[in-house]
Amino acid sequence: MHSTLIVARMAPERHAEVSGLFAEFDGTEMPHRMGTRRRQLFYYRGLYFHLQDFESADGNERIESAKADPRFVKISDDLKPFIEAYSPDWRSPADAMATRFYSWAADA
Repeated sequence: MHSTLIVARMAPERHAEVSGLFAEFDGTEMPHRMGTRRRQLFYYRGLYFHLQDFESADGNERIESAKADPRFVKISDDLKPFIEAYSPDWRSPADAMATRFYSWAADA
């Protein structure tokens, strides 16, 4: 499994609207198309964290291929009023991805 973590800014009182947009999006086949196994959204003191787990390490490539899909374009546009880039030089979600520097998992 492969994971990504996007960090941005969000007013905490907007979490219901953001989760509603993702619930609608995740109710389509788009998560399966992108290889998404699980999505979790968190907020803390004005920060937004979007943790996404993928079936395999090609999750980023699959997202790139899905970016032209009208449903992907729609959720990206719909989120703009609620999610603000953490860094002023943000151009795409890849610019907002945290870098993992430690990982541990229990034996299966």
